[in-house]
Formats: sequence, C-alpha cells, structure tokens
Amino acid sequence: MKNLQCKIFGHHYQVSRDVTCHVKEYTCKNCGKELTTNSNGYLVELTPKYKEINDVLASMFIKRHGHIPTTTETTTPPLIVGNLISFSH
Repeated sequence: MKNLQCKIFGHHYQVSRDVTCHVKEYTCKNCGKELTTNSNGYLVELTPKYKEINDVLASMFIKRHGHIPTTTETTTPPLIVGNLISFSH
C-alpha cells in the first residue's frame, strides 16, 4: 500500500543524515527508499558502495572540522516523480 502511494503521488523524501555540508542521505517517509548525493550532485539510490563512501566522507569531515554537519536551513526535501526532481520553496 505504501509503494502504491509513492507510485501515484511520488516519493516524499526527508533528510535522514547529513554526511557533509553538501552530501546528504534522504529517505522516503512512505516506502523507505533511500537516496544520496553522488559526486556530480545528482541523487542516486543508496547502495552499499555509496553507504561506505558516505561513512568515509563523514569521518573525514569530523576529523577536519571537529563536528557533525547540521542543516541550518529548514528546506523541503526534493520530490521525485519519474525522472523529474522538483524542490518546494
């Protein structure tokens, strides 16, 4: 039933983890699908490879800056319908 809602209305992604200031992990609050930002800035499915890359990036960020990044802006997560991404303001 949850997947049906995403198929009809699209996913509703929320930031689940701030890896660095520019890299984040997103989770759909309806179906649990996970995405992350790749090296080109595009959203891609969170695979074990990307999960490992994000873990290394997060540890390097903490070593360099001494803290975990926090989101200072309250933004609405991107909504992906098919191949289109729309951001709400």
